[in-house]
Formats: sequence, structure tokens, C-alpha cells
Amino acid sequence: QVQLVESGGGVVQPGGSLRLSCTASGFTVRNYVMSWHRQAPGKERELVATITRSGGRTNYGDSVRGRFTMSRDNAKNTVYLQMNSLKPEDTAVYYCNAYFSVVTNYWGQGTQVTVSS
Repeated sequence: QVQLVESGGGVVQPGGSLRLSCTASGFTVRNYVMSWHRQAPGKERELVATITRSGGRTNYGDSVRGRFTMSRDNAKNTVYLQMNSLKPEDTAVYYCNAYFSVVTNYWGQGTQVTVSS
């Protein structure tokens, strides 16, 4: 069964940090471009970060560049999102995506991140 499971979300104060994990089962992430997206209430889903299959290149959305770092461990079939200097506007449900092609891509169920004092 193909599955992506995110974890690591929670409640954190402004300026704090969280590390999200996304672990795949039923397929091998090394063959997929992986990305993190987020969706806040009343807003469209937003691309946060992407990482190439080898992990050699990452790209970030303007709102998180310099604060978030995406990485992957293909041996563990897992990708990560290290989030530092969190702001209230980072509050959202964070989703992991695995992209192989238009017809072969998978989403996780999401993990809630809340930044609040």
C-alpha cells in the first residue's frame, strides 16, 4: 500500500523551531521529486519547498527562504523540513508530496503546525 505519513507538527511559540518528517511506504522516494506544501485556513495550498531526487538541489518559497531547510534520507525513505524562526503566519497544515509524473504522485494526510504565543 502506497502511503506518505507526516509527523512532527505541533504548537510552538514565535521564534521557535520544529522538524517535520515524511516517511514513505509502498514505494521508494529516491525515484521521486519530493516537496512540502502548506495550507492555512481560507487560503490556497502553497508550495513551501522542493528537493531533487538526489537531494543535491532545493528550492524554497519566498516566505520561508532562509528559515526552512528541506532534506532527504533516501536510505530511510524519509524527507524532512527543518523550520526555524517560526512566525504566526507559518500556521497551517503541512503536506508532503512525492512526484514522479502527472499521473503518479502521492500526498500525505498532513500535519498541523501552529505558531502562537
